[in-house]
Amino acid sequence: MRDSGAPERFDVAFEMGCGTGHLTRRLCSNFEMRALTVNDLSPEAARAAKAAGATFLCGDALQMDWPEKPQLIASASMIQWLPDPARLLQRAARALAPGGWLAISGFGPEQYRELAHLGSHAGAPGLQSLADMAAALKDELDVFVTGERIREMHFPTPRCVLDHLRKTGVNGKAQGVWSKSRLAQFSADYSQRFGGPAGVTLTYHPVWIIGQKRN
Repeated sequence: MRDSGAPERFDVAFEMGCGTGHLTRRLCSNFEMRALTVNDLSPEAARAAKAAGATFLCGDALQMDWPEKPQLIASASMIQWLPDPARLLQRAARALAPGGWLAISGFGPEQYRELAHLGSHAGAPGLQSLADMAAALKDELDVFVTGERIREMHFPTPRCVLDHLRKTGVNGKAQGVWSKSRLAQFSADYSQRFGGPAGVTLTYHPVWIIGQKRN
């Protein structure tokens, strides 16, 4: 955002899906925000809001009232959990004040491709391509930055993949209840299809977009 010409100060800013506050802290360290409101489904995220001196709104971002005419709307790693991310993107674009900035990241269709190939339903419902994200915003925003990255992480065993998913909390559906036989079959299939000298892979596919609302 700074490299694209965003101002150093926003009077009204809104972050969706703040979680434990990773993006919140980055925003606060890079911009001055007179009034910052953050949102999350989990009441525990109120701690991140308090640490940032922000107002906290708990609940579904699509269902609640937002701050009026924010000059900045930001979100990281949240929209992929929505069945229709374009709806949220379009609401955000319409809600911005003229000249306001939008910075959104999510995950693309290659996210956790190993799990998908094995027939898992653990993938998030709203994985978005960059083209889909840009198309949802093209009528309201000038898009300055889009980006994506395919990253393969390596783990010693498939069991370590499951442990990673549990610890990160990014995919609750992958946790489930694992019987001994189900875990053994999963491990054998995963190792056969995605194993190599460096262990087994797990793919991340972050995507992001930054734009400014037309005056």
